[in-house]
Amino acid sequence: MRAVVYSQTGGPEVLRLVERPVREPGPGEVRVKMQVSGVNPTDWKARRGSRAGAELPFPELVPNQDGAGTIDAVGDGVSAGRVGEHVWLWEAAWQRADGTAQELVVIPSRQAVRLPDAASMDVGASLGIPALTAHRCLTVSEFGPRKLAPEALHGQTVLVAGGAGAVGHAAIQLALWAGARVIATVSSDEKARLALAAGAGQVVDYRTGEASDEIRALAPKGIDVIVEVAPAGNAVLDGVVLAPNGTVAVYATDGGSELELNVRELMSRNLRYQFVLVYTVSAAAKDQAVADVAAAVADRALDVGEHAGLPVHRFPLERTADAHDAVERGAIGKVLIDIS
Repeated sequence: MRAVVYSQTGGPEVLRLVERPVREPGPGEVRVKMQVSGVNPTDWKARRGSRAGAELPFPELVPNQDGAGTIDAVGDGVSAGRVGEHVWLWEAAWQRADGTAQELVVIPSRQAVRLPDAASMDVGASLGIPALTAHRCLTVSEFGPRKLAPEALHGQTVLVAGGAGAVGHAAIQLALWAGARVIATVSSDEKARLALAAGAGQVVDYRTGEASDEIRALAPKGIDVIVEVAPAGNAVLDGVVLAPNGTVAVYATDGGSELELNVRELMSRNLRYQFVLVYTVSAAAKDQAVADVAAAVADRALDVGEHAGLPVHRFPLERTADAHDAVERGAIGKVLIDIS
């Protein structure tokens, strides 16, 4: 079978297309014939590592955490009825050597989630890390909920920073599905259009005016949850617009690892910062996120494409390096790799 691999950290040029033997699934595993692989920022960051030539956890790695395809074989302990099932994969390459940029992936059965017939493979390949991250961000408030479902966020106002990104897009759609009012911040007219297409009720372009004043005018009682992509750059704004007891859920950094906060101000209003890395959340929280995202997909609440606010950029498997480069350069939308 064809697979893209790398044996050393570095730029996209370390990725190469090779032929690999086909593996049989072991106990508790399934084998998935991949159709689409999704590329996330963590994929190129893992490939680059801390420096070029850094030691890898395995002699050879297949990149990419997310993807979608069809189960074609199962191991002991897995129902034979799963053969032929369309599935979406999550965390395929986390602490494993086999990501989704290959024709056949062997993976634990729990990490291959049934994809409803009405959902496209593109949707399936775009879930994974972005959707699970968004779910976590929306379920860490002091007042809950811990589970997302229709009306679970009723009465709450959610601010999504970077509403045109993959995680921001998923956060908008999940929050809307769960009954929240959603405001998104963006940095251009194009991104505003995409955030509105995803379902945001209002958008604020933080480059054209005083964003905090605009947000406070839209939400006079304050924001309950902020899904934050740029904690350092937005620290002052977030402190101004949060409602008492509000939460900032941080899932990314804006180029650095330092964040300066006004502790007295945050303390006086009982504000909360929650940092989110989906790979290391508890197994119970992860299972809940997978279940809730699957329910949202079944309700057709998660979609991709220009019409849904997340344009798709496609590459064939042999151009995986170009796909990684596109994500690293900040492509607006979702980068997908067609496997078959």
